[in-house]
Amino acid sequence: MRTFDRGIYKTSKEALKAVFGYDSFRPGQESVINAVLEGRDILAVMPTGAGKSLCYQVPAMLLSGITLVISPLISLMQDQVNALNEAGVDAAFINSSLSEKELNDTFKNAYKGHYKIIYVAPERLMSEGFISFAKSIEISMITVDEAHCISQWGQDFRPSYMDIAEFINILGKRPIISAFTATATQNVREDIICSLGLNDPYFLVTGFDRENLFFQVDKPQNKERFILDYIERHRGESGIIYCATRKNVDSLYTLLRKQNISVARYHAGMSNEERKQMQDDFVFDYTSIVIATNAFGMGIDKSNVRFVIHYNMPSSMENYYQEAGRAGRDGLNSECILLFSPQDIIINRFLLEHKDFSDIDPIDAMTIRDRDIKRLQIMEGYCYTTECLRNYILKYFGEDPKKPCDDCGNCLRQFETLDMTDEAKKIINCIYESRERYGKNIIMDTVLGAKTARLAEIGASKYKSYGVLESSNKNLLRRLIEELLLEGYILTGEYQVLKLGDISRLKNTDTKVMVKITDEDKVTNRKLKPKKNINGMDSLTSAGFKLFDKLKELRLEIARAEKIPPYIVFNDKTLIDMCAKMPTTKSDMLNVSGVGENKYGKYGERFIEVIKGFQL
Repeated sequence: MRTFDRGIYKTSKEALKAVFGYDSFRPGQESVINAVLEGRDILAVMPTGAGKSLCYQVPAMLLSGITLVISPLISLMQDQVNALNEAGVDAAFINSSLSEKELNDTFKNAYKGHYKIIYVAPERLMSEGFISFAKSIEISMITVDEAHCISQWGQDFRPSYMDIAEFINILGKRPIISAFTATATQNVREDIICSLGLNDPYFLVTGFDRENLFFQVDKPQNKERFILDYIERHRGESGIIYCATRKNVDSLYTLLRKQNISVARYHAGMSNEERKQMQDDFVFDYTSIVIATNAFGMGIDKSNVRFVIHYNMPSSMENYYQEAGRAGRDGLNSECILLFSPQDIIINRFLLEHKDFSDIDPIDAMTIRDRDIKRLQIMEGYCYTTECLRNYILKYFGEDPKKPCDDCGNCLRQFETLDMTDEAKKIINCIYESRERYGKNIIMDTVLGAKTARLAEIGASKYKSYGVLESSNKNLLRRLIEELLLEGYILTGEYQVLKLGDISRLKNTDTKVMVKITDEDKVTNRKLKPKKNINGMDSLTSAGFKLFDKLKELRLEIARAEKIPPYIVFNDKTLIDMCAKMPTTKSDMLNVSGVGENKYGKYGERFIEVIKGFQL
């Protein structure tokens, strides 16, 4: 078996500074790294942008053998390997994109000890050639990225992840096992530990909060107009617009193109060549906006996405937080906006009803279907809640925030609170009279006294509750029903049928059902609220902003010459730090966050030259 020399770095902090150019670790990183270096297994749940990659890349520099990283997406592997090679770390990937010759060359270089980190697709693990290769090298650590994929209760279950435990057993000598994910509920975490066979793992949840992200739910009458206006206000910024269907992607793409907006699109109905070209255009900053289904983005490490807009409501909080989390990976202020309409619920129910369970045991399929329906209801609650949006997300993932964030769409919005106790009792009476057989639309139409063939067919037009709220409006009643669901007075059963919950509290005359009503005309102007200076932009002078633009031009020039994404040269946060510190010597430049020895050697002097020229 080939063995490898221990890395040239004596400590994790030395490797962090020399390779990656950072002076200190982010919260949670150092404790995970120390646990790895002590030989412990790891399960770390850290939000997107919290620096999970460094938690296994830094110790890989210090461990004697190879770190094998199991990753589900080809584009993610390529991004990570490009970034490591740029930082001076020898790394490679093994997946279906390699030719036979490229694969053999990778194996040969690995045998010679050229690599410290190798990324591999889970589908490759159990192949005869890879098993033979893995047994003949020293593997110090196996890292499982996107570890929630191993759980059937996670949002991206991949059957190939189930081979990981068997692969580890085949190796003979068991390496350290580290697992990382951004979104995992308690059930999923327990499943990861059990499925991977983690031995007394060091367990870390750094918290799911992304302070630099602003969350907002809007219910515009015209979503297309909203998006056009938003893009006009955010010219030059990079963003992702997610749609639930290919049809919506194509329609919105055509609309923006007609408005001469540079935009890409991405969905499974396009050819592999088209998708790759569109993705590259976005990643390499040839286009600033991409419109896509949820097939896009999981493997994209683009750090300067300033906004993520969901044209339709996602089917679960896990999916939403993962997709929204692609904004602001560099830690700079970014926006996550969900455009909601009741039609979104219909679309998601249709997609769930047609979900493919052919490869899953029927009993498990039934459990997963019930889970999916519950997740959709939670996502619907997010769109209707008048409470703090950030707290709603954090509570779902098991956290217990003590106060509102004061910096989300709901916290900055003014509400009118109405006492709707009487209306609530009439809704409940209608559900009782219907024998709990119908959904919210039938119930609302009944109390509103709607004259429809469906109500006549089921006999609802003869109910005592028919028309008792005819002077109300449907939007108001929809908000009331959501409030009743949130407080447990009513429940949803199979097929979204409304059922009675705990209504005993309403017998107390002191109990009130208070409903907050959104008034879009009373939205607080968010620009007037002082923002936390997370990104450092607030400290730049007008001259600093001009230098920032100059440095971005140089970065783009280098990126296109090197055929790598601009953020792999230097991310926006590093350029901002250059503008603030104005380095003119090597030692000054190495003091800039994100500038390591290798990157200085490749690019440092060129950036110093621009900075010196700007000062003249």
